[in-house]
Amino acid sequence: MPIRNKLLNTAFLLAGCLLFSRPAMAQESVNVVINENGTERTETIDLPLSMTYPLDSLLNNWKAKTYIDLGKDCSTSQVNPQFSDSVYIDRLSRMPVIMEMPYNDIVRKFIDTYTVRLRGQVSFMLSACNFYMPIFEEALDAYGLPLELKYLPIIESALNPSAVSRAGASGLWQFMLSTGKLYGLESNSLVDERRDPIKATWAAARYLKDMYDIYKDWNLVIAAYNCGPGNINKAIRRANGKTDYWEIYNYLPRETRGYVPAFIAANYVMTYYCKHNICPMETNIPQATDTVQVTRDLHFQQIADLCHVPLDEIKSLNPQYKRNIIPGLSKPRTLRLPTEAISAFLDQQDTIYAHRATEFFKNRRTVASIGQGKSSSGDGNLTWYRIRRGDTLGGIARKFGVSVRQLRNWNGLRGNNIRAGRRLKIYR
Repeated sequence: MPIRNKLLNTAFLLAGCLLFSRPAMAQESVNVVINENGTERTETIDLPLSMTYPLDSLLNNWKAKTYIDLGKDCSTSQVNPQFSDSVYIDRLSRMPVIMEMPYNDIVRKFIDTYTVRLRGQVSFMLSACNFYMPIFEEALDAYGLPLELKYLPIIESALNPSAVSRAGASGLWQFMLSTGKLYGLESNSLVDERRDPIKATWAAARYLKDMYDIYKDWNLVIAAYNCGPGNINKAIRRANGKTDYWEIYNYLPRETRGYVPAFIAANYVMTYYCKHNICPMETNIPQATDTVQVTRDLHFQQIADLCHVPLDEIKSLNPQYKRNIIPGLSKPRTLRLPTEAISAFLDQQDTIYAHRATEFFKNRRTVASIGQGKSSSGDGNLTWYRIRRGDTLGGIARKFGVSVRQLRNWNGLRGNNIRAGRRLKIYR
């Protein structure tokens, strides 16, 4: 089939069907009237979940509470002007975009939803754009993708970085767990890089490029982002091979039927919000930040105590760490801090790592003693130590206050070569 790129095999598409499909769930919907072959029918379309978030929940994020000034009136009117279909068609045609932005009754319904019921949310998102759009535009430009895709997270998460769907999708770009891992986003008990705005954005750009290499049609790419390539391929088969989004529309899941119209409406409203008497909430410029590498386990509170950065700010700048712990021992990790705090961190790293360490990591032993009995092969209590990557026999000996010769004798070693994963007997 022409929609398949030879470089991406069938296995990838099958994986996409499993990884991107989201289970059906009850959510808000809108009724639209569709004219078809001279007859009218009413259809119910599920709203994207982001369109159901109340404004209060969007403003509850630390960054929004800190940098969006609700005390300044942006003069958003409660009155939405009415325009004819020809005006919407003309405005959409004038937008400097590569992607197709057609107009129809369904697109009009979603424009009305944004400009009437969701006026407050649009005002918030216009302000939140100051935080995230530079990140989105940089990644999209690097991959040669249309910059209008920067509004996709409006549909996915309403620019709420802590958004988690009932299906388990997370972050600004709403990656599912398995999909995130497929695109290099680490997820475990302590780290979830789906919540990292920068890493997740670059992963999303790679995914969008992969999908365009397959379908060569941006509407199908947007639809596949919502329901997965497996559902798109199924709809194409049921439509006898047609590859136009509007021709396979009736074969798509209910939420996906509204997804592309909602994306077109989001691009429209973020461009023409002034025409609808909507203005952005006042936004203060976020302070500059920088990053340092962390190579040992570190708790946010240790940083907050000695670098005098509020704990909530550290959390907001490092949303990928789920439990306020940076597991730097497993591999070097990135810590983002306000620029003025970077020097303080670098100047007193050892003090910070040691500060309250036994309190925060009391349940993270590296060595566990087994019993209290003695062995004829050595003096003292027996301890087992599992060798880590990078360990040396001399380093282990110094750590436990024994000699290298003793380590060799206790473990039957002839030289200094040791292998990660092996356990050593140590008598203390």
